[in-house]
Amino acid sequence: MASKTGNILKYLLSFLLAGVLVYFACRGIDWREFWAGLKSTNWSWMILFFAAAYLAVVFRALRWKQLLKPLDPDIRYGKVWDASNVCNLTSIAIPGSGEFVRAAMVSSGKMPFETVFGTMIMERAWDFFALFMLLIAALVFKWGTFGGFFIDNVWHPITDRSFIVWGIVLLLLAVAAVLWVIYRYRNKVKLFRKIADLVTGALKGFASFAKMKNKLPFLLYTLAIWAMFTGMTWFGLKAIPELSGLSFSDALFVSAIGNFASIIPVPGGIGAYHYLIRMTLTTLYGVTEEIGLLFATLAHEAHAIVSLVLGVWSYMRRMVVMKN
Repeated sequence: MASKTGNILKYLLSFLLAGVLVYFACRGIDWREFWAGLKSTNWSWMILFFAAAYLAVVFRALRWKQLLKPLDPDIRYGKVWDASNVCNLTSIAIPGSGEFVRAAMVSSGKMPFETVFGTMIMERAWDFFALFMLLIAALVFKWGTFGGFFIDNVWHPITDRSFIVWGIVLLLLAVAAVLWVIYRYRNKVKLFRKIADLVTGALKGFASFAKMKNKLPFLLYTLAIWAMFTGMTWFGLKAIPELSGLSFSDALFVSAIGNFASIIPVPGGIGAYHYLIRMTLTTLYGVTEEIGLLFATLAHEAHAIVSLVLGVWSYMRRMVVMKN
């Protein structure tokens, strides 16, 4: 009962946070100007956006298959593809839940749930690295445009609040202490043994990258994934006349900022993405708040449509496979 109550509260807080961010993203918007901007959108560029979004999912499934092959050489791409799509579909409604669904869908006797989950941790580690490099590239190419914004809105808020840094350090130390206690008494406490087995399995999955005989495809797929993410942003900018003059390096920075929204625990990034992108476009490029929100809405909802269509299709396909 306590666990169910905790989950309900977590989801309610998640949706509440999404609602607050949506409010701030939409506050003060002239909806007539917003709809006028929507009518002037060049939908030819949005077709390219959809294509890039689809290819990003393809490359992500191919990359995950590379991590799973050392654990199960017979793993099929179709199973990995369906699990990835259902994960995206589930995450739209309940943030964070999709990863557990994805791991469960490909788990088998050769690949326990814990080990599969470890491969996903490895994926996320590479994605964070790619996001960091994307941000660095954007800052290097156009420091004059992005430098002041980055320092004022990202660097200073972190460095000027030392309690945040110390909070992170203390959290890491606390986690390390808890893990030491769990492993120290894992043979005496049943719960500790289960947690230790989960962590051990996750570490095995995390180490699957080292077991890959050929790491080049994995690295190329990672590069392709983030190239598609940046391409999606660029195509979205080109679709809106007021933003069509922005360069690919501008798209690099906007894409990096947008991807930070995935860290915020709200359903499907709703509100978080809209707020961050609107603030970035209005602050850096001086466009109206309506145009900033228009781009955020187009990009976010178009991506959500791809996730919904592919997720429903994969779920139905998997149901047919399981019945047969």
